[in-house]
Amino acid sequence: MKNMIFVIGFALLLSCTQKDNKEIVISKNENKVEIIGESKPRIEVDYSKFYKEAKAYTLQNNLNKDKFILIDLGLHSGLKRFFIYDFKKNAIVKSCMVSHGCGDNRWGATTTKEKAQISNEFDSHRSSVGKYVVLDRGVSQWGIKVNYILQGKEKTNSNARNRAIVLHSWEAVSENEVYPEGTPEGWGCPAVSNESMKEIDELLKTNKKVLMWVIKS
Repeated sequence: MKNMIFVIGFALLLSCTQKDNKEIVISKNENKVEIIGESKPRIEVDYSKFYKEAKAYTLQNNLNKDKFILIDLGLHSGLKRFFIYDFKKNAIVKSCMVSHGCGDNRWGATTTKEKAQISNEFDSHRSSVGKYVVLDRGVSQWGIKVNYILQGKEKTNSNARNRAIVLHSWEAVSENEVYPEGTPEGWGCPAVSNESMKEIDELLKTNKKVLMWVIKS
């Protein structure tokens, strides 16, 4: 009888151990730690070096010294990866969903949700990484009908303005995370949800020459 109880107890312990191993996997890639569960991964990325460089860049280029926008296309598109960082608070004050370009894939699909394709070329329909300055407020045919012109400041995004890459909203972008599904892909513009754009619009109407930095961690 004692032997049978021991066997049952050992089997239960083994089962729990196997379950834990199945549910949690930790992978490290430079500054990114990905804790993967069966439902949704918890991504922990150390952006401290980007915050530091962004602050120095705004000082050197006479840009907005209160806030800047960081977009990380290295994250799955079903997760929030658009961050507004407050230099004075040293903290992210808003995060939201954002789309990236579809490339050679079908517009509106989620083909590259796990690996965004990057390009600065005309008609590539891909997103461009690098530092941008958010400029004039304009009228959009999408979302809440508001967009902001983006001036690419690096070789990796120098064609952004001529490619008509702007910040705007899009009804297809969810307000909430949709992982493991992805966010529908457009032609390279960073598009956010309508609700998020209302908040971002209020911020950008009162904060001029904001730095927006698109990275791929």
